[in-house]
Amino acid sequence: MGERLSQNKNFITLMTAQAISSLGDWLSIVAIITLVGLKWEATPIQMSLIILSLALPMALLGPVSGAVADRMDRKTLMITSDVVRGILILLLTLADNVWMVYICLFTIGIFSSVFVPAKNGKLKELVKDEHIKGAMSITSMIDSSTKVAGPLLSGILVTAIGTYNVFYIDSATFFLSVVLIFFLPKTMNDINQDETKRDSSFKEEMKEGMAFIRQSSYLLYGMFLLGVSLLILQLSDSQIIVLLRQLSDVSPDLFGYAVTGSGLGMLFTGIYLSKKTDYNAFLFMCFGVLGIGMAFGIMAVLIYFDLAHSIIWVPALGFIAGLAAGLVFIPFQAAAQEKTPVHMTGRVFGVINSTTTTATIIGPLAGGALATWIGIIPSFLITSSLLIMLFFISILLKNKVGQGDIHVAESKPGTQTTAPG
Repeated sequence: MGERLSQNKNFITLMTAQAISSLGDWLSIVAIITLVGLKWEATPIQMSLIILSLALPMALLGPVSGAVADRMDRKTLMITSDVVRGILILLLTLADNVWMVYICLFTIGIFSSVFVPAKNGKLKELVKDEHIKGAMSITSMIDSSTKVAGPLLSGILVTAIGTYNVFYIDSATFFLSVVLIFFLPKTMNDINQDETKRDSSFKEEMKEGMAFIRQSSYLLYGMFLLGVSLLILQLSDSQIIVLLRQLSDVSPDLFGYAVTGSGLGMLFTGIYLSKKTDYNAFLFMCFGVLGIGMAFGIMAVLIYFDLAHSIIWVPALGFIAGLAAGLVFIPFQAAAQEKTPVHMTGRVFGVINSTTTTATIIGPLAGGALATWIGIIPSFLITSSLLIMLFFISILLKNKVGQGDIHVAESKPGTQTTAPG
């Protein structure tokens, strides 16, 4: 499987474009937080609105963007999205107040909401069904790797060349991604699909994506498990820096080490799953939820007792949490790609992205309120308990997810018509 994917030139081109663009995303996020948080001394509420400005469009527009990605040529959408985002990053160098930053980030979020389902749809076009799980593991490995390398590189660059020069570099990554995407083949839909698209309305196509998810027990229960676990996870994940401050020997770099450990954990899971094609995706998700809950609970207990040598065990627990998180996200994304026909990937992943992004918006807001109300360590213990409870509930539900639905059926004949390179 790996050799065949490595021979697929179009897939390699798409993955290279993703790696460059994802690395640039992490460069800009750290640079923006440095600019607004340190140079402009923004308030906590203003800092929260920075993340909200990026996430809100993806939560609100996910299903709409997915339908757009299915109606239009995905290559054109990705190029347009990258060009506009590259220009908007350049505009950030001219921003002199936080409202200009909000507007730029909100618009970037709109075009990012289009890029994600378009990219997932293009991946489905370029990769055969039997290689989808390996391909999705590789995309997750890229995301995890850039999560590790991006913040570290950004910190170095911000110190060495300044915040605004980092924006220039980030903008360049989008335009470089455009050049790579340009060499991908255009979508080649069959005549029946074209007629269907002309006869169906935009609203009907959005409903079709939601109906397709409801008809699949795996997608329905899997998205439920993914959304709920992500919502619970975000109750505490956004507050880890506050938890670490409870340690008497806390290092200024400890949070960075924890994030790096988490990224490495997801990377290892991606490597493992890229070599394994026949697995029970829903069961992996269940044990991933359990692993995250255990890691968070143990971290809260050790911090309560103020255990020494936190520079060792905090990154280690971050690594375990990352391993477990990979078991939740990667199998679901891979199986969803397998199960969804190529002409519906935009609609289906638009709904999925909307669900996950909504969880990442509500979770941190609720987590901040919970930590303020009962304290940071009790809130982590509650998060851990809820995730462990969710594990047992999902295990009880796994029999309702048919085995044939987990080991996913191939797409409809004739829908995947772009030949791999």
